[in-house]
Amino acid sequence: MSGIPEATVIILTAAERTELEGLARSTKTQHRLRQRARIILLAAGGMASRAIGREVRCTTGTASKWRVRYAQRRRAGLDETGDRGAEPKYTSQTDNRILALLDQPPPKGYGRWSGPLLAAGLGDVDVQYIWRFLRAQKIDLAGRKSWCESNDPQFAAKAADVVGLYMAPPENAVVICVDEKPSIQALERTQGYLKLPNGRALTGQSHDYKRNGTSTLFAAFEVATGKVITSHKTRRRRVEFLDFMNDIVAAHPDSAIHVVLDNLNTHKPKNDRWLKRHPKVRFHFTPTRASWLNQVEIWFSILQGQALNDASFKSVKQLRQHIDDFVEAYNVDAKPFVWTKSEVHQKRLKPRFADQ
Repeated sequence: MSGIPEATVIILTAAERTELEGLARSTKTQHRLRQRARIILLAAGGMASRAIGREVRCTTGTASKWRVRYAQRRRAGLDETGDRGAEPKYTSQTDNRILALLDQPPPKGYGRWSGPLLAAGLGDVDVQYIWRFLRAQKIDLAGRKSWCESNDPQFAAKAADVVGLYMAPPENAVVICVDEKPSIQALERTQGYLKLPNGRALTGQSHDYKRNGTSTLFAAFEVATGKVITSHKTRRRRVEFLDFMNDIVAAHPDSAIHVVLDNLNTHKPKNDRWLKRHPKVRFHFTPTRASWLNQVEIWFSILQGQALNDASFKSVKQLRQHIDDFVEAYNVDAKPFVWTKSEVHQKRLKPRFADQ
């Protein structure tokens, strides 16, 4: 007496056979449904489940499962996927708990949340699931970014005014962007080349340095040409600013001048007598905490990266001469920045992770 159970017998009506043959032949039918239809047709022909598995390239258990389901529910049995395992341990409610906990202050003594801290705080959620969820939400707990959010109620109007000057400058007028780069340090460092054990040679400088004073640089970036006018000052007061503006006016005696500035108090006193004496000059202020709209800030980053970062100076005089040499070389091939962003939006921070 054999211990192997007999295979479930399949008897098909003419209509059922026609339907199954259509499913097995159709190229528009899903592969898994075509496979199931073939299993039932072969079973109806008296083939054993093991042989059916070899024929349709599936396991014996799969062939047995679908012949049993068809015998119990007929055509509807082929559409059921069956149980896919246990219910998921973590649900959307778990995800909401993680986000809610992130909105709370971290435990005492810690500066920020981490995966293990979140797992300890929740108590019943594995740390590996927490990491997977954070990656899926693109939440980087270790990443840090600084920002400056503008709270200017006139943000849109001021941004449109500045962007309008860039996109469509007034005719017969000069548009310049003015700002200061204060306290540039004349740092003296030991410089040279370092050869690593693998044979690679690097240029660099020593970690230690000597301070030899500071200088403040005033710069005016001409939007139409990309040329820069600079002046070195020891301080950044209203008097130094006006001295620099006098140089700008002298450089463009016959033109109206539109000046883009940030909201430093030395730029905008309550009673600006200098502007009254210079009717051809008009100041345009960027929105509060949005000085990135000032194109001279882009030039300052170029100056820092190409001229200052890897240089060493024994005196402030040497520092200033170095900057002057860079400006002279830069102006030879100066090109205007291509400003293409016609609309600038005032972004608001999301106060909570749960708002995502």
